[in-house]
Amino acid sequence: MSERYSRQQLFVPIGMEGQNQLIKKHVLIVGAGALGSANGEMLARAGIGKMTIIDRDYIEWSNLSRQQLYTEEDARLSRTKAKAAELRLRAINSMISIEGIADEFEPEKAERLLEQVDFVIDGTDNFNTRFIINDACAKTSVPWVYGGCLTSYGIVLPIVPGKTPCLNCLVDKLPQEGRTCDTVGIIAPAVQITASYQTAECLKYLTGHKMSQEMLNFDVWERTYASINVSKLINPNCPSCSEQATYPYLNKQQGMQTTVLCGRDTVQVRPNQVKSMSISALTKQLKPLVDSIRDNGELLMFTIENTRFVVFKDGRTLIHGVNDVQKARKLYQRYIGA
Repeated sequence: MSERYSRQQLFVPIGMEGQNQLIKKHVLIVGAGALGSANGEMLARAGIGKMTIIDRDYIEWSNLSRQQLYTEEDARLSRTKAKAAELRLRAINSMISIEGIADEFEPEKAERLLEQVDFVIDGTDNFNTRFIINDACAKTSVPWVYGGCLTSYGIVLPIVPGKTPCLNCLVDKLPQEGRTCDTVGIIAPAVQITASYQTAECLKYLTGHKMSQEMLNFDVWERTYASINVSKLINPNCPSCSEQATYPYLNKQQGMQTTVLCGRDTVQVRPNQVKSMSISALTKQLKPLVDSIRDNGELLMFTIENTRFVVFKDGRTLIHGVNDVQKARKLYQRYIGA
């Protein structure tokens, strides 16, 4: 192993043997926002052999205060987070394999992505996606670490299928107040500490050490800290991890799917059949109708009826300024297609 990782190798729990293990491992990061950025950079610098990062969103100016991989140019060009993260992490460590996927982590894709993954890190901002991670990891026996942060508060929970309670077992123990970063804000130190604990648990597992069986809560502003042992809270009838598991969050939805994004005045519309869309053809079709239009090579942005559309190559569309799914469906069908 090169001098690059020498200081990490001097850390006895990792050492040369652990470092040699890391280069053979594949980590999936779901979400390339604040937590995904921080985890991705630490793991790239640590020498994880392969990373896959999946995220459905693009970079906005409001991301820059806490999403450390991105720059003003990324925000100005509205680059997708997954591809911008891939480019930045390759610049940090060219010795490892990195793939960014600009798409949603939906059930069918989840199972396929986990086929050759050693560990999953939760970098999401909503519980629906986390429960998809939970069910997919339970079904494939892949360990993962849940992380969440808001205002100055953070929470971290390592999960090993078959050995610890899963997220569904602990659903009544987790904060689900409906608040988001878009409504109450967040400070970067809460992100960094949460991600640090997540990355540490990942490194522990991948180098042959046991992860913690405690759920950690902290408030960096108030300097408070609590850790709860959850090892005995396995639900024997859990629909996600018991012997009778049905994996309810892996049920595949049919038809057009609409989702109000957590904490944002935005609806995501996913068409009935996901297929590659000609952005140039759509641009030509819309140009006479819209107030402004821009194609950055990854997505198309345009404004019409005082509503901003962001269209990805697979037809998935974010409609900003709308929180009514029926209205969003009609707008999508009118300007994008069925």
